[in-house]
Amino acid sequence: MNDTTASLSRKISSAGDLQSVVRTMKALAASSIGQYERSVLALADYYRTVELGLSVCLRKIEPRIMSPKQKERSAHNVIGAIVFGSDQGLVGQFNEVVADYAIKNLAALPGKVQVWAVGERVHARLADTDLPLIGLFTVPNSVKAIIPLVGQILVESEMLHRHSAMLMTGQGEATELHLFYNRPTSGAVYEPVSQRLLPLDEDWLRKLAEHPWPTGNLPEIIGDGTSALRALISEYLFISLFRACAESLASENASRLAAMERADKNIDELLENFHGAFHRLRQSGIDEELFDVISGFEALSKGKTHRSTE
Repeated sequence: MNDTTASLSRKISSAGDLQSVVRTMKALAASSIGQYERSVLALADYYRTVELGLSVCLRKIEPRIMSPKQKERSAHNVIGAIVFGSDQGLVGQFNEVVADYAIKNLAALPGKVQVWAVGERVHARLADTDLPLIGLFTVPNSVKAIIPLVGQILVESEMLHRHSAMLMTGQGEATELHLFYNRPTSGAVYEPVSQRLLPLDEDWLRKLAEHPWPTGNLPEIIGDGTSALRALISEYLFISLFRACAESLASENASRLAAMERADKNIDELLENFHGAFHRLRQSGIDEELFDVISGFEALSKGKTHRSTE
């Protein structure tokens, strides 16, 4: 079916409207990336404070509590996993990348796997596998919405309470909690990463205990050292989950920004083709009209000449 100038005008108008939407989404994605990256940077100071508090507690408690013996992994272990994805589209391979990464890593861990998905799209991707999905969380749409999500994860997984008992007594069922999410690298590029949140790494605890206090005023623990340690571990879990979610959201918006930039470029090329076709078609119409005028003029001229000769 051949295009007319009217149909091409409608296509140009529709493409222009679509480009306006795409550019609005680009601006929103760029703005969202900034707020999530700033939240991660702001969290760094608080994380440093928690680490200092843990170093004080670990120096003052018994060696058995400070460095608990890790249980050997077996098929009876409980492996909890939280996979951060997205609820919305236009993010390229964002969900596929993190889901495939989580599936590959969890397959190498012995134990009973339990998976929580953050985002309907990554949940759908994981549902196509044999992984047992036991929970679905909604992806936050702002920095403020991350805090309620972290609270839900900690409550529903019940890992915090299990780990507190393991840390303080060295007993109980061996339980692990792993995070899987996309982390920004540079520009619109991201990479899937994982973090074993629980149990706490022995080497990390030992290094914290040996870390010198930054000032000459030595700190003191108010009250029971074990209670303070539990509170600081809770803060450490909160920070780790918050940071993972914020970095995942920054990566999601970076992926969406890249997708919108590609769409904007494609629309530019499409508009260029439409405008070119429109101008050629209009020029062709003008040429036809001029040809008709010239042909009519020549016919009239021949008619006058024929009558004059008679």
